[in-house]
Amino acid sequence: METKESSGFIAIIGRPNAGKSSVLNRLIGQKLSIVSSKPQTTRTRVTGIVTENKTQLVFIDTPGLIKPRSRLDSYMLHAIQSSVADVDAVLVVVDVNKSLSETERDLALRLNSLRLPAVLAVNKIDTIHDKKFLLDQLKSYASVYSFTSVVPCSAQTGEGLETLKTELRKFALTPGYIFDSDSLTDQPERIIAAEIIREKMLRLLDRELPHCAAVMVERMHERDNGHMNIEAVIYCERESHKGIIIGKGGSMLKKIGTYARSDMERFFDTRINLKLWVKVKEDWRNRESILKSLGYDESHFD
Repeated sequence: METKESSGFIAIIGRPNAGKSSVLNRLIGQKLSIVSSKPQTTRTRVTGIVTENKTQLVFIDTPGLIKPRSRLDSYMLHAIQSSVADVDAVLVVVDVNKSLSETERDLALRLNSLRLPAVLAVNKIDTIHDKKFLLDQLKSYASVYSFTSVVPCSAQTGEGLETLKTELRKFALTPGYIFDSDSLTDQPERIIAAEIIREKMLRLLDRELPHCAAVMVERMHERDNGHMNIEAVIYCERESHKGIIIGKGGSMLKKIGTYARSDMERFFDTRINLKLWVKVKEDWRNRESILKSLGYDESHFD
């Protein structure tokens, strides 16, 4: 009997720096969600799609579990809660090197109340060499939730990722595909371009500064020769931040643009003409009107 096409929605959750975005990128086979060693890298829900073996998995990557300190943080927490509400299963990603936290215990309680099936991905196993330590960590997480399966893996090396896909396919119970079989994401191109720019800021700037900044792509169009023009504004909260982002003689802004353009050209498979500006919007993370203009709007979750 021929296998019929099926699909399932999977929410990826966990605390900051557990490697959620790296796992997503590995699962779909391409860099989609931005990656950084700094917390709060992912601010919005990013949907990644992988279609293999007559099965389509639609992944929703969420911000890391945090305690809200601003309106932006509240938006991120709402993104997590709404992502979990209507999925077929949850993929919980944890860092094998980190002990079970109170935040993860609270998450387990919420999953229990929702009666959602969950798969535990114990990430970064390439960084440990003591098998007893790994077993102790597995027991610790298994003690707070009855996971349908536990998969030790490494987003860095790819170890365990095929096993993880196999486990997640068990939750693809909806007949047919949700998206076209060649779809990679449902995110608008402008959002992807803005996130690429923000990733370069996370990598190049001081630890806290990128979290005080947001990126908006104001213009994006394809030229007659197939090349693409992209114009984007980086918003920060203070004049001093603006000076740091621009750098001496514009050196830092140029570096951000050069690295971002390189990634964009790989992702969009065309030559990119990228122009960046930096503007100040004081306390934008706590101003609802500005958050909405930047795409951080809780209303579309309701």
